[in-house]
Order: sequence, then structure tokens, then C-alpha cells
Amino acid sequence: MSIAQLLLSVGTIVLVTRLFGWLFERIGQPCVVGEMTAGIVLGPSVLGYFFPGFLTYIFPSSSLTTLTALSQLGILLFMFVVGLEVDLNRLLKSRAMVVLTSNFSILMPFVMGIGLARLLYSRFAGPHVPFLYFAMFVGTAMSVTAFPVLARILQERNLLRTDLGRIAISCAAIDDASAWLLLATLTAMVHSASNWSNLAITLAKFLVFVSIMLFPVRYAIAFIGKFWQRRGLSPGVLSVVILLLLASSWITEQIGVHALFGAFIAGLIMPKHKSLVVPLREKIESLTLVLLLPLFFALTGLRTRIDLISGTDMWLWAFAIIGVATLCKFAGASATSYILGMKWKDSVGLGILMNTRGLVELVVLTVGLDLGILSPALFTMMVTMALVTTFMATPLLVALKIAPSRPQLHQLTFDNEVELVS
Repeated sequence: MSIAQLLLSVGTIVLVTRLFGWLFERIGQPCVVGEMTAGIVLGPSVLGYFFPGFLTYIFPSSSLTTLTALSQLGILLFMFVVGLEVDLNRLLKSRAMVVLTSNFSILMPFVMGIGLARLLYSRFAGPHVPFLYFAMFVGTAMSVTAFPVLARILQERNLLRTDLGRIAISCAAIDDASAWLLLATLTAMVHSASNWSNLAITLAKFLVFVSIMLFPVRYAIAFIGKFWQRRGLSPGVLSVVILLLLASSWITEQIGVHALFGAFIAGLIMPKHKSLVVPLREKIESLTLVLLLPLFFALTGLRTRIDLISGTDMWLWAFAIIGVATLCKFAGASATSYILGMKWKDSVGLGILMNTRGLVELVVLTVGLDLGILSPALFTMMVTMALVTTFMATPLLVALKIAPSRPQLHQLTFDNEVELVS
């Protein structure tokens, strides 16, 4: 692949994703919804349908390997930031209401997803995929909540400091950690190829890795972090953090668990000092959000083919997936929180917010496609589900007068950002 071709492909992706992100922000949607939509537009579903020659010119097959490698690096950095935004100490001290609500908001769509998988398996599973793997993956995909997107919606709509906002962000943090744990376990199972002894060894290595990261490594970083806190985020400190991220991702990939989980754990164990977290997140996000993640959106769009959902039967399956994912997530969160004493209006808002799946869902689905668990048609249906469930959150919150109609345009800072219920 030539440098000129790479520049053309990357430049087109950045331009289109930023344009769609800006347009969607103008209609009150999070920027990421527009960028996800831009990825679909750049793929065979829109650009390839109307201008197939132009699609081939912008994204020749020779460019896909390089773009994939760059996008994977962007996803690792994104997962690190997701882990960075989750305060493990506060998470472990969460109130019983938050823990129960979060668990039911995961359990209900997970169980119903497994039930739906029985109907989908014969037609939409990847070739030679055992039903257990397929069912677990569908259940996991149904259970996801996008912590970063939810945090942005709460901030934009001035809900972060409300009871609803604090409970929602706490539940989403637990959901994220649980979803990645489920995905890590499932990845280990797939890589073990139904060899239970290999699976036991992989899971044992995985548990050892997590234990080492959560205890000796986290405490060591917390100790060193006291010096970082005084000195600020120097280039040397940033290099150490990036090396930790890469090493953690490499280890989990070598173990047989996806590298994404290593990146998430690396962010999770970082000290949560304001002087470290804010500049670290800003430095990583400035490159990741503008350059690397748009590549992931575009590649997801290149693998999404709306034409595969053809005919009434296929669209009924797509609507069934959207309906089960939406209703089960909503019921699990809203009913549990209402029973435990939350106001009716806030419990409805919580159910709506927990349905935001965003980029996190696309990452999960891409892993499923790469592992051969999902067929391209089912991948497309679930990408559509991720877009619909994320898009509907803000309009529903506004329509039910849970959130103001106009977004708050103040800058997101550490002081008004994520506050977990403890």
C-alpha cells in the first residue's frame, strides 16, 4: 500500500466522520452516533451501492490490512480510557441498589439473548460454531451498555449530579466491567477449541493475570502515582503508561484472551488522581477520537452490508433483535430500580440510559465476527441494533421531560464528570 493511498483513505474517513459527528451534534445526538453512521455510509451499504467504483478507489483491498492495524491500536487506546474512567475503589463500595440494578440489567438481556440465540443459531451462526459459544456471545452482546457514551449524554443534558445520573453512571461502570469479563471468558473458550483442559489452563492463566494486575501491580502504580501527581504527566510518565497498556494487551493476547481486555485492565488499575487522569485522558483521546477510532468506524461499515437484510423475513429477525435487546435492558434496569425505591420517572430514565450501546457494542460485535461466531448478516443486524438503541436514548429522555431539550455546552471537566454512587 502506498503512502498516497493511505493518506487518501485516512483523510476521507476523518473528513466524513467529523462531518457526520458535527451534523448529529446539531440535532442533539452524541457525536459518536454520527461517526458510527458515517462508517455505514462509507461502506458497501451506501457508498458502495451508489458509487462502487469510488469505494474501490478509496478503499482498495491492499489498504485494509494497514487500516485494520491502525484501527486496532485505536480500540486498545479507547479501551484503556474506558478502564481509566472506572474507579474500582468506588465500584467495590457501590450501594446494594446499584449492584442489584446493574446485575439485573445484565442478567435479563443475557438470558433472553440466549433464548433468542436458539432461534437464530441454525441460520445466523458462523460455520462450525458450537451453540454454547454462539448463545453466550448473543447474550453478552445484548447486555452491553456504553459507559463513555452514557457519561457524555448525562453531561450534555446536565444530569450527572442528579440521583439518576449518579446511579446510571455507577450501573454502567459495573455493566462495562461485567461485559468485558464475559467477553474475555468467551474468547478463551473459543481459542481453546472445545478442549476443556486447554480452557482450564487458559482461564487459570487469565485469573492469575487479573489477580496480579489488581493487587501488586495496582498498588505499585498507586505508590509511584504519588510522585507522578506532583510532577504531572511528563513525556516519561506517558511512555510508562503506554508501555503498561501495550504489555497488558500483549499478555492477554498471548494467554488466549483478547488484547482488548488487557487494555481495559491497564486503565482500570491506574490511579484516579485528578492531576493524572485528566491530562492522560485528554492526551490519549485527542489522537484516538479524531484519527484512530474513525478508522474503526469505517472498517465496521465496510463489513456491514444492509443488503444482506433482504426480504420481510430478514427484517423481522432484525426487529426481533432490536426489540429483545431494548425491552430486556429497559425492564431489567427500570423495574429493579423502581422496586428498590427509585422514583418512577427516574427508573424509566435509567432504563433508557442503560440501552445506550454505542462504540462498545461495535467493539464486541467486531470481536464476534473476527472469531467466526457471527455471520455477516447477523453482524449487520446487531450493528443496526447498536445504532438504534444509542440513537433513541436522547430523544426519549427529552420527550419524557427527564432531560432538557437543549444540550449543555459547557466543557466536560474532572470536577463535573463521573461520580459513582458509593
